[in-house]
Amino acid sequence: MKRILFVIDSLTSGGAEKSLISLLTLFDYQKYEVDLLMFAQSGLYLPLLPKEVNVLEVPIYLRKQDEGIQNLIKNKQLKELYYRLGASVSLRNPHYKKKMHGAQINWRWISKGIDSLEKKYDVAIAYSQGTPTYFVAEKVKADRKLAWVNIDYRVAAYNKDFDKDYYREFDHIIAVSESCKEVLVEELPSVSEKVRVIYDIISPTLIHSMADEEGGFEDNQEGLRLLTIGRLAYQKGYEMAIEACHKLKEDGFSFKWYVIGEGQLKSKFDSMVGEYDLEDTFIFLGVHQNPYTFLKQSDIYVQSSRFEGYGLAIAEARLLQKPVVSTDFTVVHDQIRNRENGLIVDMNAEDLYKGIKEMMEDDNLRKQICRNLKKDKVGTEGEVLKVYSLIEWGDICV
Repeated sequence: MKRILFVIDSLTSGGAEKSLISLLTLFDYQKYEVDLLMFAQSGLYLPLLPKEVNVLEVPIYLRKQDEGIQNLIKNKQLKELYYRLGASVSLRNPHYKKKMHGAQINWRWISKGIDSLEKKYDVAIAYSQGTPTYFVAEKVKADRKLAWVNIDYRVAAYNKDFDKDYYREFDHIIAVSESCKEVLVEELPSVSEKVRVIYDIISPTLIHSMADEEGGFEDNQEGLRLLTIGRLAYQKGYEMAIEACHKLKEDGFSFKWYVIGEGQLKSKFDSMVGEYDLEDTFIFLGVHQNPYTFLKQSDIYVQSSRFEGYGLAIAEARLLQKPVVSTDFTVVHDQIRNRENGLIVDMNAEDLYKGIKEMMEDDNLRKQICRNLKKDKVGTEGEVLKVYSLIEWGDICV
């Protein structure tokens, strides 16, 4: 059996994490022995991990990151203390923050304290950019290495000179959409020959089955339900969503806008919701292992992102035939044909408001989009064959 290693930060509620769970659910464990290394053994999707996957222990240094500074001093762990303080100071330094992504700044320090894995693999896969990529490049022994990129690399603030040295260590770099590939090739031309496309795996059977389970909304909302799924982060553009929601409420529409997700900017967005008096209209639902019951029960799906690598939640909304209103980030055109199977609006609160308003008011538009969505081919379970091809033959041959 071939030995495969996957590396990811955690299994929290994100597109890469959900995609990895879908891939591992389809994996052939008769042929492959699969190890998974997470830098934090936590996350919404952890219970969904197939039992055949062997979860490795978190590297010792990363476990020690949970220790307080006082404990490090008390236990005379001076190297760990030095690396911790160095990373902390650098992450706060405007000079570094302007030139490098936080994951890059952090890795320059923490890598000094992390040992390489002893086990050698046939294939090692970094299933996200940033720390997983740096770890696989520098700390893993494998006959073949693959790196996934699931963002719009141009706007994600990674330092290209820093990254290109790490990406040279990989046999192939996997972009999750054609647009994602185009951007990556333009930004990192030195690795362009290595870039391949494998779409995030979406299982129609699984999603429809989960959407039919009990659960979903527990309120008695009689008007329209809008839904957004995504981390509470700058990338997702919730500032625009909250402003658009305020304008819709001022117009007197009967609706509620729900958000499934968690993140570091929750308090900021809570404050905005309070300032606009939207506590009963723009509602944070937290995270849910099964968001599909909510999605099925919604009337309109809204994506207010500034950038994405693919837009997995949009694909899931399309699969459940929900009209989508999305901002015009680069890769959205891989999925949405404007006014045919969704609406694409300019990336500002005013145009987001106008697009949602049109979708809410125009029943014929919503129905036509739903009819067109029935014809869309959304499932991507066959992409697992491309992964097998890379593992077995070193390139995509299907």
